[in-house]
Amino acid sequence: MSQNTSPTFIAFVASLVAAFLSSLGLGLLTLDIAAVIINFIAVLVVCYLVFSYLLKAFIHDRIKLIYKNIYRFKTESGKGYGVLNKKERDPIGAVGKEVVEWMIESRKEVKELKQQENFRREFLGNVSHELKTPIQNIQGYIHTLLDGALDDKKVNRIFLNKAAKSTDRLVEMVNDLTSISTLEDSSSLDIKDVDLLKLTQEVFEMVENQAKGKEITLAFNKNNPKSVVVKADLAKVRQVLVNLIVNAIKYGKNGGKVTVRFFDMDKNILTEIADDGFGIEAEHLPRLFERFYRTDAGRSRDQGGTGLGLAIVKHIIESHNQTINVRSTIGVGSTFAFTLKKA
Repeated sequence: MSQNTSPTFIAFVASLVAAFLSSLGLGLLTLDIAAVIINFIAVLVVCYLVFSYLLKAFIHDRIKLIYKNIYRFKTESGKGYGVLNKKERDPIGAVGKEVVEWMIESRKEVKELKQQENFRREFLGNVSHELKTPIQNIQGYIHTLLDGALDDKKVNRIFLNKAAKSTDRLVEMVNDLTSISTLEDSSSLDIKDVDLLKLTQEVFEMVENQAKGKEITLAFNKNNPKSVVVKADLAKVRQVLVNLIVNAIKYGKNGGKVTVRFFDMDKNILTEIADDGFGIEAEHLPRLFERFYRTDAGRSRDQGGTGLGLAIVKHIIESHNQTINVRSTIGVGSTFAFTLKKA
């Protein structure tokens, strides 16, 4: 008890305790003994309160340190600290919750890192595979020429032309890879008003000979708006249209049709490029825009290209903060659709 406690108060309480114990049949209890018992109990209570306070402060400080370390690891800068309120009724529960959240985030990060590693491994394997064929072709033609074919006028020019074509393929592939790396930075875009109807007509004229080679008709949808103007990078959108329309010609059926449709989507313009070719199996659609991904490796290489065209298209559209998707039905054809912001 405190030294300031009044002796009279203690005596009063002691008399009450003595009377209570006596009423319970525990015999007579002097006031002095009752006062001793009360003081003893009071000392125990005070010791308990002091011990509880010290223990709570000790645990709180240790938990606060753990909490700060968790928060520090969760922040990107490594300088942030969590705030654990001393009035927190359940500090252990608060830290437990933080640990669970940290564990979930860590698992997500590990999963993402594994996915990135798998993508990197697959990408490097695809690059190596794609580069190997033209390099081996060039090597074979040059060694054949050095072994004597260079003096044979019937074959030397043929081999040189084939080596040149393989070199062109390598250059095209390197250029496409460079394009993808630069397209990831949207700050490089030169945004201006672009007339999609006019631009698509220009692309039709560019690929006209390829379409005639397969007797494919290039056409606009009859219900297209009279004016389709978007905010975009002219050169890059032209590249998107060229890649998609050329693909539609490559994989469209002989004597078929490639149709370009535009839809006003309030804030955006939706552009669809549809062919009536064989179509794409559903299992390939989720990976169609990956670099070097081919639905049929042998057939795709026979058709030409680097295997990067659709990946470039995706990067261009996403650098405009827009989306692209594809739908396809076997035996009916495929439709590639992308959006751009309306001017």
